[in-house]
Amino acid sequence: MFIYVVHRCGPRIPFGVCWSRPVTVSEAQSLSVYLREKIHLFIANFFSPPLSLCLPFSVCLSLSLSLSLCLSLSVSLSVSLSLCLSFCTFTAWCNSHLRKAGTQIENIEDDFRNGLKLMLLLEVISGERLPKPDKGKMRFHKIANVNKALDFICSKGVKLVSIGAEEIVDGNTKMTLGMIWTIILRFAIQDISVEETSAKEGLLLWCQRKTAPYRNVNVQNFHISWKDGLALCALIHRHRPDLIDYSKLRKDDPIGNLNTAFEVAEKYLDIPKMLDAEDIVNTPKPDEKAIMTYVSCFYHAFAGAEQAETAANRICKVLAVNQENEKLMEEYEKLASELLEWIRKTIPWLENRMAEQQMKAMQQKLEDFRDYRRIHKPPRVQEKCQLEINFNTLQTKLRLSNRPAFMPSEGKMVSDIANAWKGLEQVEKGYEEWLLTEIRRLERLDHLAEKFKQKCSLHQSWTSGKEELLSMKDYESASLMEIRALMRKHEAFESDLAAHQDRVEQIAAIAQELNELDYHDASSVNARCQGICDQWDNLGTLTQKRRDSLERVEKLWETIDQLYLEFAKRAAPFNNWMDGAMEDLQDMFIVHSTEEIHSLITAHDQFKATLPEADKERMATMGIQSEIVKIAQTYGIKLSGVNPYTNLSPQDITNKWEAVKHLVPLRDQMLQEEVARQQANERLRRQFAAQANIIGPWIQTKMEEIGHVSVDIAGSLEEQMNNLKQYEQNIINYKCNIDKLEGDHQLSQESLIFDNKHTNYTMEHIRVGWEQLLTTIARTINEVENQILTRDAKGISQEQLNEFRASFNHFDRKRNGMMDPDDFRACLISMGYDLGEVEFARIMTLVDSNNTGVVTFQAFIDFMTRETAETDTADQVMASFKILASDKAYITVDELRRELPAEQAEYCISRMTRYIGADGPAGALDYISFSSALYGESDL
Repeated sequence: MFIYVVHRCGPRIPFGVCWSRPVTVSEAQSLSVYLREKIHLFIANFFSPPLSLCLPFSVCLSLSLSLSLCLSLSVSLSVSLSLCLSFCTFTAWCNSHLRKAGTQIENIEDDFRNGLKLMLLLEVISGERLPKPDKGKMRFHKIANVNKALDFICSKGVKLVSIGAEEIVDGNTKMTLGMIWTIILRFAIQDISVEETSAKEGLLLWCQRKTAPYRNVNVQNFHISWKDGLALCALIHRHRPDLIDYSKLRKDDPIGNLNTAFEVAEKYLDIPKMLDAEDIVNTPKPDEKAIMTYVSCFYHAFAGAEQAETAANRICKVLAVNQENEKLMEEYEKLASELLEWIRKTIPWLENRMAEQQMKAMQQKLEDFRDYRRIHKPPRVQEKCQLEINFNTLQTKLRLSNRPAFMPSEGKMVSDIANAWKGLEQVEKGYEEWLLTEIRRLERLDHLAEKFKQKCSLHQSWTSGKEELLSMKDYESASLMEIRALMRKHEAFESDLAAHQDRVEQIAAIAQELNELDYHDASSVNARCQGICDQWDNLGTLTQKRRDSLERVEKLWETIDQLYLEFAKRAAPFNNWMDGAMEDLQDMFIVHSTEEIHSLITAHDQFKATLPEADKERMATMGIQSEIVKIAQTYGIKLSGVNPYTNLSPQDITNKWEAVKHLVPLRDQMLQEEVARQQANERLRRQFAAQANIIGPWIQTKMEEIGHVSVDIAGSLEEQMNNLKQYEQNIINYKCNIDKLEGDHQLSQESLIFDNKHTNYTMEHIRVGWEQLLTTIARTINEVENQILTRDAKGISQEQLNEFRASFNHFDRKRNGMMDPDDFRACLISMGYDLGEVEFARIMTLVDSNNTGVVTFQAFIDFMTRETAETDTADQVMASFKILASDKAYITVDELRRELPAEQAEYCISRMTRYIGADGPAGALDYISFSSALYGESDL
């Protein structure tokens, strides 16, 4: 039937609907809400003026009675429905805990009246023991037990307002439900905490986070947001996707969704059914307490798994960082060992200064050294540069992950490698100088040895038969004329002997020089020289003996042919001069410049200028022989055809003179060929110098430009990286010019060119500059990479990084990418730091741990971001392992393999030490010491 309200100005207005039959809970709830809304609307719209002024008394009275009836009905239905939902939910919640103790309740307002099951419920949900209950059945026994339960609740910091033991014992429904709700709040909801929110807000935030990815789910409260059942299904699917196929759920089937969630939760999650799907769907605003109680069961069911998952994820993350760092450490150790081993093997080769005896062997050594510089060393230069880059990157990663700095094994520090490399280069430089010196020495030795052989051959040719001649005693049976002839002949021989003294001294001097230069065949040279000297001494002795003998019989012998004697005296020096001229014309020469060859040409021209005078001397000598023949023909003297004073015949003089004239043009040709060779060498010098004078300044300019790049701010780090990469590619593309210069340098060395006045740049200068340029650009790129790594790891914006760079550059007064301590202090003060001496000293130990006296940009960035950095700590890792170990002080192998991925689990098992506590089973592992070791000293 309908209830109407009559307004004085209008028709009847339907006010509510009532049934004569009993109504269901959902119908009563719907009716309650409907009536409440209509009453509020009616009063607002029609009773704004005072009732006494607008309605007759009878109408007002009737309306008042009707309103009272409707309001009472609405309130009673609402309270009844609330009590019904609370009864159902709270009863199911209590039974979900009591069944762990093997019991349950049937009626929440009756079964807690004696206090026994109430005390048991509190023991189950708290895990603590309550005082022993009273066993009596009298009222005071029940009150005592309920008081023990209430006292326990109060001991947990809960204030019970207007709830007394007597009301519970008397079965006061309102008080009983209030007490149960207080227990639920304290033990099931209060400890929920998500991102610094707790209790109801924390539970709501947890639900929002878990259901955010799901369509048609928008959790805003604990009443109407759960009516369609999708939120509950989303919670289950988020944690156990194997239990519900969320894609098949429909928003227009709320009862089906709710029942699905209730059934799955009860069957698989051990969460009893606490709510009725129809009641939730048909209630405009479901009971918030009931929904919170039921949802809290899901939180507790999944929170443990989530906590373990979070702990496992944290551990995996830390282990992954450690594994990556250890891999980088092992790679560094391997590269360092290989590079040091190469240096160790190479240095003895470069230190081996045992000279070869042959020029060909020494030239092969020089070629091997060129191959070493051109082929074998450049890859090692790149390895050394890459090693420094890897070391810097590793230290950055360790610093960003809150790990201790990497300390390579003994002898493998970057400084050790740099020192070893420096030693290599020092030995290398000395080796090349030694090679060139030895080649020059061997060249000189070959020249001297050949010259020695020529002089010895000439001398031995001259001395051949002289000892036998001097030992002859022909004067004993000679006539006076023959004696005089023999005397004059001997005087001529003495003159000739004296003329050859200079050649013997030259032979001895050359032998001495060959010994001083360590000639490989010095023994044969010494033997030959000693033989010549001994022979010379013997000739001197024999000459003196023969003179003495001839002088003894000089008075007996009086004939001598003055013309023969004069011929002999003039022919012998002239012949000796011709021998010297022939020796000089055939003499080997070695020059290294056009000036030297021109000097030889000048000397040769001067020699040619003396030929006319020599020809006059020849003609004069030959004139004496002609006069002898003329006299003999005039006086009819029969000549023997042999000059008694000399073995030289006119034909000998003529033959040697012709030989001298033949050698002169040959000497001209040799000198002109050497001029051409020296001119070609000069072209090589100029060709090398032209390139070196371009490449040298180019390298210096690039070095300066790279230095400017490291201090200038230009765009983002990625843009700077791209620019530097392009810059590096341009430098690499320039390598062809270096290779061409190496080719010219090799041609110069093959031509034995060892100096170049046209340039101050040597090939060694260019090589060192090129290697420094490649190393500098690689280091600059690595610095930017480390800045990007630091920026991303520390969460620094590009603007912040630019500000840091601007501040750093402003106080980098020397523009070398480093600040002095005084400049660093000024920089900090400009940024608002109030520094005392002690605090500044502490900061300096952070930014300059090696006491170098400077602050680099990387150290400056690390300092500016260190205080705000958020990194994992050893305590956090310990806490994560404790969760996986279920709060035990140890963890088992099975637990590690169950909770962690296979690779991380085996990593932990292989490195954890055995747990030594008495409470641990066999094979238990110590995760506490392992966690500390992760942030302690590295094994490497």
